[in-house]
Amino acid sequence: MSLRVAFQMDPIEGIAIGGDSSFALMIEAQARGHQIWHYLAEDLTLDRDRLTAPARAIEHVQRVAGDHVRVGETRRLDLAQDVDVIWMRQDPPFDLGYITATHLLERIADKTLVVNDPVSVRNAPEKLYVLDFAQYMPPTMITRDLAELRRFHAEHGEVVVKPLHGNAGAAVFRIDASGSNMGALAELFGKVWREPFMVQAFLPEVAQGDKRIVLVDGEVAGAINRLPGKGEIRSNLAAGGSAHKTGLTETEQRICAELGPELKRRGLLFVGIDVIGGQWLTEINVTSPTGIVAIDGFNDSNIPGMIWDAVEARLAALG
Repeated sequence: MSLRVAFQMDPIEGIAIGGDSSFALMIEAQARGHQIWHYLAEDLTLDRDRLTAPARAIEHVQRVAGDHVRVGETRRLDLAQDVDVIWMRQDPPFDLGYITATHLLERIADKTLVVNDPVSVRNAPEKLYVLDFAQYMPPTMITRDLAELRRFHAEHGEVVVKPLHGNAGAAVFRIDASGSNMGALAELFGKVWREPFMVQAFLPEVAQGDKRIVLVDGEVAGAINRLPGKGEIRSNLAAGGSAHKTGLTETEQRICAELGPELKRRGLLFVGIDVIGGQWLTEINVTSPTGIVAIDGFNDSNIPGMIWDAVEARLAALG
């Protein structure tokens, strides 16, 4: 079946086509004969009960650097009437602009399939939703209180401090056993972000990698192991990490088996979870997860195809 598909995402001209998951989803959509549109989250307009956006027709996508997309007409789409599927794929930060977009899309979610479900995205920030599965997490604290940070550090020796709503490994700091600059770092975080920050016990196993596991409609689709670059603790590919072929440990399989039904129930169709040391769950990424291109490269799989199969099954079930 041919679908009308709108991608709500960052400017398409600047994406890194070699590894971008949204681009891979567009390539697969084109192969299936779907009509593709693109608009920015800030382009949304709600007038009474009508949600619209000026969207550009994407007439051709190809893996050719500098000529990866050809754009056609711009048309103001009624997102409840002119579109079958909306992909909410703009990158974080998960700020008030992001949250507002979920509220607007929620108003048409009974007419147009939004992936991932906007209500669940809003209620499941990466570093907060994971707390529902604390039995698999390293020791974790969320705070703005320097005294609490010092107490936690004294208990665990080395800790990692990161923004609660950050992404791509940005502003992730390791505080060693000496606690040097702890006060200055807490002060900096308090000035830059109004929300609390996350503190976790440092896991030496991160040197052996931080695994990204992708789940499609609650089922494991594949995984990669991301190794940090020299002198880094961050394994994110956007922060210089490298991807390697991997499988799942028994504990990781158990984590996925427990998460899967809940993700499916919430309408979180494309999710990437992060696991360190084969056992420590650190994040559940639902806003704009990545990694499928690298996984497909190692496994000769087609995760975009799996995702579109799941989308089409959802639409069929909705009638």
